[in-house]
Amino acid sequence: DYIIPTLGVWERFDDIDFGALPERFVLKTTNGGGGGGVVICRDKNKLDMAACAERLNASLRASIYRHLKEWPYKDVKPRILAERFMVDENGEMRDYKFYCFNGEPKVFLVASERFSGHRTYFDYFDMDGNHLPFTQGGQNNPATPSLPPTFNEMKRVARQLSQGIPHVRIDLYSVDGKVYFGEYTFFDSSGFEKFTPEEWDAIFGGWLTLP
Repeated sequence: DYIIPTLGVWERFDDIDFGALPERFVLKTTNGGGGGGVVICRDKNKLDMAACAERLNASLRASIYRHLKEWPYKDVKPRILAERFMVDENGEMRDYKFYCFNGEPKVFLVASERFSGHRTYFDYFDMDGNHLPFTQGGQNNPATPSLPPTFNEMKRVARQLSQGIPHVRIDLYSVDGKVYFGEYTFFDSSGFEKFTPEEWDAIFGGWLTLP
């Protein structure tokens, strides 16, 4: 019930039947990360096919396991997915990223204006919806994001999906009053982004209980 509707799956870019796709859609690779393997098509007639092919083929060749040694992704089969194009009540697809520790979400990040053509804003909140005074690799949105109408359902889904895992980030979306699943992220920013102020490194570390 939480999966974004899938329009097609292919192993090669040349296999994509663009004629069968709607006017608006999203293409993404199963092995991509950080948005590098994502193409958002808002008008099929204006899609730059050469740039689209270059981006997706580069992502298909990449390996997060080989490059960064992120072992959970070692056996992911590189493929291309087509998904339904959707926007939320803000006219975008805000990404709600829940940082979960041993099955319990502790904080969440709202990534806004991510594919708007300029900077992505990052705002962190506690699980009561209070804005937190730190950043990680980005700036706060000048207009502090409000909680989505599905916030309580999001917390429940994040808690359920993270059971039995010492730490994982659960990425979710809220569209038309419904929660959609984005991805599991086991190594946020591949472990390279720093918290500002740095005291939040210790706070996050204190939530981690290893087996």
